[in-house]
Amino acid sequence: RKMGAGSLTTVITQSGTTQYSFVVVSNRLPVAFCEDEAGNREPTLAPGGLVAAVAPAIAGNNAAWVGWDGTFDGPEEPLAIQGMTLFPISLSERLVHDHYEGFSNATLWPLMHDVGIDFEFEPAWWDAYRLVNEKFAEAIALTAGDNATVWIHDYQLMLVPSMLRSLRPDVTIGYFHHIPFPSPTQWALLPHGPEVLAGLAGADICGFQSDADTQNFLTVASKQSSEVGGSPVPVAKTYPISLDFAAVSSAASSGAVAAKAREFRATWGDPGTVFLGVDRIDYTKGIPERLEAFESLLNDGELLVEDVVFVQAGSPSRENVATYQALQVRIDAIVKRINTAHCTSSGKPAVVYGAKNLEREDMLALFVAADVMVVTPLRDGMNLVAKEFVAAKSDHTGVLVLSTRAGAADHLVQAVLVDPLDHGALSLALLTAINMDSAQAKERMVTMREYLSVHDVAAWASDILGDLASREAS
Repeated sequence: RKMGAGSLTTVITQSGTTQYSFVVVSNRLPVAFCEDEAGNREPTLAPGGLVAAVAPAIAGNNAAWVGWDGTFDGPEEPLAIQGMTLFPISLSERLVHDHYEGFSNATLWPLMHDVGIDFEFEPAWWDAYRLVNEKFAEAIALTAGDNATVWIHDYQLMLVPSMLRSLRPDVTIGYFHHIPFPSPTQWALLPHGPEVLAGLAGADICGFQSDADTQNFLTVASKQSSEVGGSPVPVAKTYPISLDFAAVSSAASSGAVAAKAREFRATWGDPGTVFLGVDRIDYTKGIPERLEAFESLLNDGELLVEDVVFVQAGSPSRENVATYQALQVRIDAIVKRINTAHCTSSGKPAVVYGAKNLEREDMLALFVAADVMVVTPLRDGMNLVAKEFVAAKSDHTGVLVLSTRAGAADHLVQAVLVDPLDHGALSLALLTAINMDSAQAKERMVTMREYLSVHDVAAWASDILGDLASREAS
């Protein structure tokens, strides 16, 4: 009998190797390394969207997590951190480049987001993608116990389900796709698309962020199934990812966060309204578009620099990739142009821009300090920043401006929804947010918070793992 998520245990084989009844798999392990006083490397659990979403569901259950640890040719000895055992996959620098920077992020990422950035492809990238997926499948096969449940995450590992199925037909396999799944027309452009889709066919359940993504996948899978003579279409469902609402709300309500939020606003000149963007610096996030919409309002006199500031926090990303370098140059130029034309009488800039990774407390303080949160990706699977802002607003203040092209827009319908590709509509959305009656803003925020308090990360994980448990029992 296979065990459900509530009864995760480990079993010891006769050889003495520990095997696990539940295994999480992602391209990167949620681990960072720092050196102690003796120069020894000490692993710590690294913050991030996936670990924040998954860790609460598996912590304390003696689960295993398989992935790359971020080093080149590193050791593969397991690491025990905060109730989880992490199993590193050793990868060479060349494999990482061709698999991650190549096929994953120069081919799959732009093709799946479809925001006007051409994808690239090299045959060597595909070879590396296959090889890395094989290494993952082999490691999982050794780690998973009899009849285990394996939960594979995201586009870097789309071949693993079928590879693992051939090695371990006894396990139950779930796959979750964190980014958008493209239209059938767009998918047809992908080199080796049929092989990638065949890789996903090994999963018992494929999960997606939105109904649109699920439907795109089913359409593509059905078309391929009919073309190759009736091969089965994987079960696909929508599981919109969420966050630990209670934990974020509680952390954002601390005195330290409140004090830092007041400090931030004072640093910005105590403006009447703070617009805020918090994003990874990626061409999918719509950072230039929102800054230019803000600029138009300043140029037209709809907003006055003495009254408002736009704070844009950007986490550096893929800095050695040409398209990302070009994006950074574009953002810098926009910020310089706005601040040259618009600054307060005391010299405070209209846009405060920082390209650096933020400490968690600083990010929460930004949410608390903001009056209008601007989350306007050109396309996004979900976007947890929108949900984090709502969770941080325990005083029920603030307005969320949210892209209709983000999965979060399917659920946070009380936000000011806007198509970020419509420049005029985006400018109008910013004005709507700043002019919204405080009672209406509070009513909208209360409703969104109530929704997220119920539809949190625990509910997300429970839905997926419950469905996988049902597949085990059948």
